[in-house]
Amino acid sequence: MDLSQYAELFLAESREHLSACNQLLLEWERTPANPAPVGGLFRAVHTVKGMAATMGYARVTDIAHRTENLLDLLRRGSRPATDELLQLLFRARDALETAVELSVVGREDELDVAEVVADLEGAAALLAGPARPTPAAAPTVEPAAASGGGRLVQVALRAEAPLKGGRALLVLKRAQGLGAVQGVTPPQAAFESDDFDGRFSFRLDSPAAAAEIERVVRGAGDVEHVSVGGEERRAAAPRAAAAAGAPPEATPEKSRHIRVDLRRLDELMDLIGELVTVRGRLNELAAARRDPAVDDVAIQISRLSADLQAGIIQARMTPVWQVFDRFPRLVRDLARELDKQVAFRVEGKEIELDRAILDELGDPLLHLLRNAVDHGIETPAERRRRGKQPEGEIVLAAVRERASVAISVSDDGRGIDRVRILERARREGLVDPHAETLSDDQLLRVLARPGFSTAEAVTSVSGRGVGIDVAMTRIRALGGSIDIRTEAGKGTSFVLRLPVTLAIVRALIAGVGRERYALPLTYVAETVEFGVQPTTIVEGREAIVLRDRVVPLVHLRRMLGVSGDAPARCPIIVLEMGERTSGIVVDGMLGQQEIVVKGFDPPQGTLPVFSGATIMGDGIPALILDAGGLV
Repeated sequence: MDLSQYAELFLAESREHLSACNQLLLEWERTPANPAPVGGLFRAVHTVKGMAATMGYARVTDIAHRTENLLDLLRRGSRPATDELLQLLFRARDALETAVELSVVGREDELDVAEVVADLEGAAALLAGPARPTPAAAPTVEPAAASGGGRLVQVALRAEAPLKGGRALLVLKRAQGLGAVQGVTPPQAAFESDDFDGRFSFRLDSPAAAAEIERVVRGAGDVEHVSVGGEERRAAAPRAAAAAGAPPEATPEKSRHIRVDLRRLDELMDLIGELVTVRGRLNELAAARRDPAVDDVAIQISRLSADLQAGIIQARMTPVWQVFDRFPRLVRDLARELDKQVAFRVEGKEIELDRAILDELGDPLLHLLRNAVDHGIETPAERRRRGKQPEGEIVLAAVRERASVAISVSDDGRGIDRVRILERARREGLVDPHAETLSDDQLLRVLARPGFSTAEAVTSVSGRGVGIDVAMTRIRALGGSIDIRTEAGKGTSFVLRLPVTLAIVRALIAGVGRERYALPLTYVAETVEFGVQPTTIVEGREAIVLRDRVVPLVHLRRMLGVSGDAPARCPIIVLEMGERTSGIVVDGMLGQQEIVVKGFDPPQGTLPVFSGATIMGDGIPALILDAGGLV
């Protein structure tokens, strides 16, 4: 029986349970006298153990079993958490994670778990105390198995059991140890279906007693009911309830959620992208032909494809907690390593982003959080000298802003030393040698220069520039931006602004010379006419004053080196990214439309102001302008 088909599902399920273990351990560490998290830990580890046993991953099963034993003793004894015990459980959880990841890719033999297993056994032995003898079970006499086609065995798995198909296969595999298995209903192929509810039956040709068959079947785990040879065997409580005339247990409602391979959603998104492109072409043809029948078909196709597109995009939307939940443990471990006290708070976990963006967000946030703990938060002694509480605070927050999402990493630490950064930047020739101060925008640009760092010694976490460089590169590639706000002695905040989705966006189409360029509407605030607003010079750049706000101008024709004269009347597209604004002067605006974003590798020497490309309705490609590179 091939269980490899369930490996990815096992991995996804296990990661969720191990993430929950992290959260519960952190909760228990914050409130050591509260035994409530132990129950959740026990259930999560028990589930991982059962799934690993189903898959045949012996090392994962072993670690989970030893951890489960220890948690069971803690659960029964309601003991408060000690630092040594919590550290051991954190280690066991990490060992489980490593074992899961290696087992799925067939590298289970590389695992060395002897030390953590020995420590778990030792801790369990100390908690258990002297062993108590248990009375021997009385032998059970059962009639011999029926001859002929074998005994009918009916099985129902628990409604909440994960990997039902794999669990059912494991039941059959264990039953084969007793005798020949035949007449499986429904067929084994049905176990792979999303509609399989965990109920199946088979014939077992074995002389084993009914109690032995039941024991073997239940040993597969997550078995709710077993009926052997027509005699149903259930837990005592349901049987007693039936005897008392209680109504039969209601059939559990089927789940409205299923797991879908992300690759299938990617394929659907690619197809809807092609449909959007063809839709644009159809609309252009309909406009040219001016045929009412063609117009009617074009309108219906536009409406249906728009609904389909919205549905697929919504299916890809994922709450940010799926990435955020890995960071409390990171901050906790790093703070312990650096002998700092840090309270970590997460806000806006329910905000949703396209899965493709969320998958790319982990590394930038990882670097920013490491920098916040290492560079931002002071040691307890230093904080006391500054009149602060010894425990610092880091906040990771997500909020929705119009058509974008802002994610901030803030700390209440020492802030960034602008004077020190300026001195290092002068020595390295990154700023004007006569510059006297750095604005927030200039500070960010200096920090994000590859290799720039103020760290005097290299450590496992030191070097602000290393983290900011990685974060800015990744966020810019996603069509987003980073802002920084910092105040000496009060803390630093990095704000990442990202589009909600990347695949299909609504864009403003602008013309410069003979070329067309797309600018996502996410960051377009308004448009004004060049020449109507008086211009001025601010810090060496041409700018306009718009409602008492200075807006620097970027002439796209000049930037791209387009020959010829600009039209007499040119529109200015005003972009806003957080607190930064910029006015992009173009030759003309050609309207709005939805575009399919295609990544591309720009030729060497290309200006860093393009984030991708798209195919217009007439089949001609156009470049997409990167708002972050223009503001």
